[in-house]
Amino acid sequence: MTVTAVVGAQWGDEGKGRVIDYLAQEADVVIRFQGGDNAGHTVINEYGKHALHLIPSGIFNPRTQNIIGSGCVVNPQSLLNEMESLKAAGVDLGNLWVSTRAQMLMPYHRELDVLEEAARGKDTIGTTKRGIGPAYADKAARAGLRMGDLLQPEWLETRLDNALRTVNRKIEILGGQPLNGEELYALCMEYREKLGDRIIDTLPMTRRAIEQKKHILLEGQLGVMRDLDWGIYPYVTSSNPTASYAASGAGLPARTIDRVIGVVKAYSTAVGDGPFPTELHDADGEKLREIGGEFGATTGRPRRCGWFDGVAIGYAAWLNGMTGLAITKLDVLDSFEIIKICIGYKLPDGAIVTDSMPDTPVLMHVTPVYEVWDGWLTPTSDCRHWDDLPKEARAYLHRISELAGIKIDYVSVGPERDQMFAV
Repeated sequence: MTVTAVVGAQWGDEGKGRVIDYLAQEADVVIRFQGGDNAGHTVINEYGKHALHLIPSGIFNPRTQNIIGSGCVVNPQSLLNEMESLKAAGVDLGNLWVSTRAQMLMPYHRELDVLEEAARGKDTIGTTKRGIGPAYADKAARAGLRMGDLLQPEWLETRLDNALRTVNRKIEILGGQPLNGEELYALCMEYREKLGDRIIDTLPMTRRAIEQKKHILLEGQLGVMRDLDWGIYPYVTSSNPTASYAASGAGLPARTIDRVIGVVKAYSTAVGDGPFPTELHDADGEKLREIGGEFGATTGRPRRCGWFDGVAIGYAAWLNGMTGLAITKLDVLDSFEIIKICIGYKLPDGAIVTDSMPDTPVLMHVTPVYEVWDGWLTPTSDCRHWDDLPKEARAYLHRISELAGIKIDYVSVGPERDQMFAV
């Protein structure tokens, strides 16, 4: 038995979906443990190219049970849209389940997200305006609705009425139009009809999987630098994408996790606002964006691009207790004559930080300290083993491993499943 948490070790968009898709070929269960439809995991395989926002990336293996866990916030309409897209591609959805305890993202959450971001003026957080923050806020305030409430109509009606008393006042204060409770309840009954047979208490399923020594993957969304507690607050998501939360969000005892794979790109990207020390505003940054296709899978927004951040990877490895790295998009660097790695931050007072992550107000004013590495200037997309890689590429990857303090388990040299290999 192995329980493997796959988590983002940067600012998100590291390629976790393609890693899960690769590992899920041998997995019995894949559980999405946090987040909502505000980020997409892009997977390319025999079914085509798909950006999964809620459905676990193990869905392409018909032998794998896929669970949207209790730590998630679920927009039922987004889930239905995603299911239709996968059905059209011939994907079997018979093993897709949703935890009764997962929070339900309602239309008013998206309305609040738009209004609240607009009210921030120039001090925006950079949300996707998908309603994730307001949904998690309601969860913490004990005012949220859960997916299991769809199975209990009378309970749902009471909870919805109570929620709207507060929600509609907020919307009106922010200049929006209040929502109609009867229309929302009718919408929920549509969701019940279409999703009801998939909404279950997932704990017995996960417990059986542990007792039967099954192979389980825990799929996180975004990355450590967007973690609610340890990321670049307030420019963060509203949940915890770190491995420490994976067990809780999935419904497993913490001691069952025996492997943590940190996913990193061979360079750095970010979507949204907030400090990003290695960001490039030059031809190299544009080249990374164009070659890497760095546009958000959910919003289509151009991603901010920069050199690899060795301070961030050390921070991420420690916080997540990572046992190994999966490095993606190495091939994007194939045509760079010079490649840089950030090995420290120069603080405003001149001090150099190499082994800790400054808090947001300080991080906004640091200057990256770089090492310069020779590029390999040869294609890597056909490499299928470590020894196939150019020696300069192997040296570059070895340096990343040193900065993380952990070994490399997988390397990806392209978007296709067979372009990832174990080291």
